[in-house]
Amino acid sequence: MGNYLAFDLGAESCRAILGNLDDNKKLQIKTLHRSPNGMMNIRGRLQWDVLGMYREILTGMTACAAQCGDKVESAGIDSWAVDFGLFDEQGMLLGNPAAYRDANRVQAMTEFLKKMPPAKLYELTGISIGYVNSVFQLFAFAHENNPQLKIAKDLLFIPDIFNYFLTGKKASEFTFATTSQLYNTRTGAWEKEIFTKLGVNPSIMQKIVPHGTIIGKVDAAIGNETGVGEIPMIAVGSHDTGSAVAACPLPNDNAVYISSGTWSLIGIETKAPIINEKTFKYNITNEGGICGTFRVLKNLTGLWLLQEYRREEAKTQEFSYAELSSIGMSTPSINSVVDPNAPEFIKPASMAAAIADYCQKSGQTIPQSIGEYVRTILESLALTYRYTIGQLEEVSGRKIMQINVIGGGSQNQVLCQFTADATGLPVCAGPVEATAIGNLLVQAMALGKVKSHTELREIVARSFPLTVYQPQHTANWDEMYKHYLKIKKG
Repeated sequence: MGNYLAFDLGAESCRAILGNLDDNKKLQIKTLHRSPNGMMNIRGRLQWDVLGMYREILTGMTACAAQCGDKVESAGIDSWAVDFGLFDEQGMLLGNPAAYRDANRVQAMTEFLKKMPPAKLYELTGISIGYVNSVFQLFAFAHENNPQLKIAKDLLFIPDIFNYFLTGKKASEFTFATTSQLYNTRTGAWEKEIFTKLGVNPSIMQKIVPHGTIIGKVDAAIGNETGVGEIPMIAVGSHDTGSAVAACPLPNDNAVYISSGTWSLIGIETKAPIINEKTFKYNITNEGGICGTFRVLKNLTGLWLLQEYRREEAKTQEFSYAELSSIGMSTPSINSVVDPNAPEFIKPASMAAAIADYCQKSGQTIPQSIGEYVRTILESLALTYRYTIGQLEEVSGRKIMQINVIGGGSQNQVLCQFTADATGLPVCAGPVEATAIGNLLVQAMALGKVKSHTELREIVARSFPLTVYQPQHTANWDEMYKHYLKIKKG
């Protein structure tokens, strides 16, 4: 059935992953190349080194050719959401794309929402209001009279940039376009009223294409240099969560997914967006999925707190995530909780200090040991999942009966068990590499090797076994949840 090459570009690392779909429609995957990635602070502005990332993509293509020669059917690229680069009329990149945690977006959001009220922006787009959204970075450029924007002819999102570098073709894929808060989910087009308020000409935006579209073929010179040949570049679910949820083996409409990593994206799959006063109040977002679906979800802070705490501890002693979680599991709970989505945790100088300060201000016991910090983080995440599932049930009218955890967080056994305990629901964990798997199988679908989304998920279930966690000690968690609600309400 063929070999497929996925590039999964993340905020911490970028990877080239080879997938082989055999005649029995079982998928095997192998990481060919991995390179570190991260936001670069350049004179106080957080940016992405896209040229460095492009170099690593070419290295991944070369590694692919070394593995299987020119017997590669296609390639596809996915990345985190919202960020973009600007290009001039000669097709040259005007500067490094700004990174979504860049602080200037917070002020830009405040200023733009004076021009267009939050409720109106939400009504037009169905996207929850968050400072990371593309609309606010674009407004920041316009507000500060950024010279890039003055001469820009094209705006390309992160996956679009690399598709353009490789093929010379420009397009934006649906799942990514919906995350920008520039797209109207009802009309299926870039929203002109938003661009008017931005003071930006919408002509800089690209044609929106569905998943499975062949963007173009890799240029002959690049194909010869890397050895993969002139393979087609396919628009997969180019937003990484779009690809991940595509591969999530959801059994029915009564299951919720958690794409667990630095962020926790928790939601349900629907055939249409849900946009009303209640979803606006709960800050629920509507992002595009594959095969005519929408992802009705909340974008929550995920393992970011643990990642930052681990980074701090590494100054004196290094722990793996598994080691940290094990220490937390073996440490008695101090029954202190935090709201992981509180602004204090966006980008603190010290995560440990931010947690301690939050607990002190809310009248709770301050963690003292590594285990107490880790347990507080993981318990708080699990309780936040319970709270969010309740909101999703309310706006959808569904009764959630199962949780499917995908992504890197599915390997965190302690968090998965805590989630089952806190919610009283079974947790099915896996696959870990859901994003890359979705990327690969959407390519296979585009080339006619996979016939439907149902078949795609059947291949996932056949190829990657799940780990199931059953709820335990739920009464203790019920009491903790009451405490969590009091703390959250302030």
